[in-house]
Amino acid sequence: MEQHSITWRGISIEITFTPEKFGMADHIELTTAERVALPVTETGYRSHFLPVGIITEHGGAVAYVTAWLEHEAERTGWTGVQLSLF
Repeated sequence: MEQHSITWRGISIEITFTPEKFGMADHIELTTAERVALPVTETGYRSHFLPVGIITEHGGAVAYVTAWLEHEAERTGWTGVQLSLF
C-alpha cells in the first residue's frame, strides 16, 4: 500500500493506492480534508477499483489521480465553487 498527499487546485488530498487489492484489481482511495468536493466525488471521499497495472502505466498514483481530476474537471466544467441555497 502507498500513501501520498497532494494539493490539487488548492485542495489537500490524501491518496491511498493498493495494488492488486483482493488479488484482482488496483484500488485508489481519495480523501479530502473536511470532505471538500472534487470533480470525481461530491462527498470528498472516493473509493475506486481499476484493472491491475493501470496506475503503474500512468506513472503511479499521484500522476494518475492528478490526470483523472484534471480530465473530469475539464469534462464537467467543474470550478470547485459550491453554492448554498440557505
